[in-house]
Amino acid sequence: MTAEPDFNDRMLSLGLARVSEAAALACADLIGRGDEKAADQAAVNAMREQLNQLAIKGVVVIGEGERDEAPMLFIGEEVGNGDGPGVDIALDPLEGTTLTAKAMPNALTVIAMAPRGSLLHAPDVYMDKLAIGPGYPKDVVSLDMSPRERVEALAAARGCAPSEITVCVLERPRHEAMIAELRGTGAAVYLIPDGDVAGVIHCAEARLTGIDMYMGSGGAPEGVLAASALKCMGGQIWGRLLFRNDDERGRATKAGITDFDRVYNRDEMVTRDVIFAATGVTDGSLVAGIKRRPGYVETETVLMRSKTGSVRRMLYRNPVK
Repeated sequence: MTAEPDFNDRMLSLGLARVSEAAALACADLIGRGDEKAADQAAVNAMREQLNQLAIKGVVVIGEGERDEAPMLFIGEEVGNGDGPGVDIALDPLEGTTLTAKAMPNALTVIAMAPRGSLLHAPDVYMDKLAIGPGYPKDVVSLDMSPRERVEALAAARGCAPSEITVCVLERPRHEAMIAELRGTGAAVYLIPDGDVAGVIHCAEARLTGIDMYMGSGGAPEGVLAASALKCMGGQIWGRLLFRNDDERGRATKAGITDFDRVYNRDEMVTRDVIFAATGVTDGSLVAGIKRRPGYVETETVLMRSKTGSVRRMLYRNPVK
């Protein structure tokens, strides 16, 4: 019996960057055109085509939805050429379809890869999330704390006043009370319209972004992608699934989740080494968006490996024929 090939993250990482770049380039002509579905479909098509060129036996565990909801890159779809290690794939071919359609900042293509069985199979439901960057004691903040308590605890750990803390939050009506409580502490609130994967990653680069903490509810699949990035960059994240009805609980059961109240930390969402790539579609605070230059199109990609903690930024110039 032939042994399973090793997960060679070093060799696979550049291939993953190509996957992310291809998805971004595919929707370049749809930036600002007002067609979310077309932009998303273009990214999906390109990402799938590139994934199938990689020497992996991949399974999509975080994808475009269930098989009956998505024709490609659906949860459970097998990708890769079948000649390589078994891997879990978590992806969002276009995180920020609305941002792309409206030419707003921080649209990204995002993908993570880890050995088979190491990524949480998060169902397509909401997740209550809390994240901070590296350098803090373990569990210095928690989901069981109120927003005020989280700000005060993080400020104490950082040795500063609560007014020096900045919290990133998705701008949604469901967060209005939380935002008011955060501002009541004196903390600044950095509101984003979409794209909470980038929002969480901002915490890991607080010196550049000025953002210390992320909190609020958003998609559970995006929580796993964000945890993948933080496992590479450092930082802590916690997530608890939120259910609105029995159908969503059924999705969780189908994904193998039995404890509906469990709080997952970073290393429970991503249990082994992971590689992560994100390419900018529109300009953002994480990476630059697609630029058209005379004779070529330029993208910027951030590529990370948890095994080494390396973070690589790459510019790719693709000649226009």
